[in-house]
Amino acid sequence: MLSLQETQPAKKPSWLKVKFPSDPNFFYVSNILKKEKLHTICQSARCPNMSECWSQRTATFLILGNICTRKCAFCAVKKGVPSSPSPEEPGKVAEAVSKLGLRYAVVTSVTRDDLADGGASLFAETINAVRERTPGVKVEVLVPDFNGDEEALETVIRAKPDVLNHNLETTEVIYPQINRPRENYWRSLKVLQKAGELGAATKSGLMLGLGESKEDILQSFSDLRKASCDLLTMGQYLQPSKTHAPVLKYYSPGEFEEIKIAALDYGFKDVESGPLVRSSYKAHKIYKSLQEKTA
Repeated sequence: MLSLQETQPAKKPSWLKVKFPSDPNFFYVSNILKKEKLHTICQSARCPNMSECWSQRTATFLILGNICTRKCAFCAVKKGVPSSPSPEEPGKVAEAVSKLGLRYAVVTSVTRDDLADGGASLFAETINAVRERTPGVKVEVLVPDFNGDEEALETVIRAKPDVLNHNLETTEVIYPQINRPRENYWRSLKVLQKAGELGAATKSGLMLGLGESKEDILQSFSDLRKASCDLLTMGQYLQPSKTHAPVLKYYSPGEFEEIKIAALDYGFKDVESGPLVRSSYKAHKIYKSLQEKTA
């Protein structure tokens, strides 16, 4: 396979468009986030579904600040030296969940390699605060790898999230090209496997278009299922800026459907697959499907 530097970026297809915000709910969500001084991955990662999701009064909360300690070549989130975590963040997230009337909340974070537990304790506090403020709400967390620290992962699992999501991001062969060591691929799989062993429903995500082959994708399906991953999301990688890794292939909606069928054949409980699908896209829907299939 050619490296990213030796290949030509693909041309963005005309049909790949995002919605322009116009629904009153979009601005309602925006105002609540501003009032509570909260970050979202929707904004920090420049998610193409922000207009659609906020118009439905849902957003994915980003805790532990908005500056990441890692420098992955695909991610739009700010990199650098973050400030100390805010002890008020769990309560603010809980308040926002209540005001938005969410029955399914998704919480993620930047990677905080500067913290002893990687921020695991704040994840647990946020889960507990959300449930205390809104009894009966389901909570999905999208966690970093905590540098493979099982004790940190256990801290999160003890708070009993309804879904433990950790993204594999891409296939193993692509890892060095996105500024990630190959061993991190296997570390991520261990995070999912350990979470499953601790009783959590597990979920992961892949972004396509970075130069992976069909065989690479199928191998990742196999690896994820061996790690007992329950749910999977797949979407098109979109280059945040010219300094990020280029898009080498745009998959059509039909191709995403074919890939979804292949993934289901590997035994995932449910799969969301499409050009604009992201980790928390329609998270409540895929969770409901999991509940129905495990009932």
